[in-house]
Amino acid sequence: MRIPGKRVSRTRFIQTEKYVVAVAVDMVVPVDDPSEPCYEAETIEFLREVRERAEREDIDWLRRAGKVYAAMNVK
Repeated sequence: MRIPGKRVSRTRFIQTEKYVVAVAVDMVVPVDDPSEPCYEAETIEFLREVRERAEREDIDWLRRAGKVYAAMNVK
């Protein structure tokens, strides 16, 4: 379901134990409540999929979806 309003692009970072994935997503500034942008259901599902694939270490898919960074354990 598409929410009517202005679309704005934002970068979101998904962090797991081994990876950080930066993905570009669209947020919507709703006409009914322009106080702050929100996610549409499809975007939330995409962010969940990114997290699940990062946890499964599906690097090829993640590279197509965004930028993949290796998390370092610094002591």
